[in-house]
Amino acid sequence: MPKIMSQADTASPLSIRDEQPRDRDRVRTVNESAFGRSDEADLIERLRLEGAVLLSLVAEVDGQIVGHILFSRMTVETAGGPVAAVSLAPMAVLQGHQGYGVGTQLVRDGLAKLRDRGERVVIVLGHKEYYPRFGFSPEKARCLTSPFPPDAFMALELSDGALEGVQGFVRYPIAFGL
Repeated sequence: MPKIMSQADTASPLSIRDEQPRDRDRVRTVNESAFGRSDEADLIERLRLEGAVLLSLVAEVDGQIVGHILFSRMTVETAGGPVAAVSLAPMAVLQGHQGYGVGTQLVRDGLAKLRDRGERVVIVLGHKEYYPRFGFSPEKARCLTSPFPPDAFMALELSDGALEGVQGFVRYPIAFGL
């Protein structure tokens, strides 16, 4: 289990767990703090209300939530019908805990849980230097039409060949406002 430095400058274990209803206020605070605005925290609330949330994980250090990641249902509209996919958005880590592997562990644990649940495709709009370490690539998303810039729009196959022959428009949950 990764360890990060706590405020007392001692190595503290990082734990990743499913978000619980009691965590919602702290998750909102983490997202607002990490992004410096409320847009992502508001998106999380809209996704919850829409019923689109598939997986929401929190990262804890010394019993305090320091990170959060959310995965929601989306589809790729193809000529042969919709193909189920998952959106990774948002992911947030408190500033004082960035650079210690919190985000990396959130992504890895989230992708592992999704794979175990039988999900096949995950899509992210994110930093092109960060997400490729997990296997995301613009190349995998090349046949998908997105409302976002292509260089930051990436896909990952959780099972080999999941995007083979898939071509279509990516439909995000209504909560994204697209």
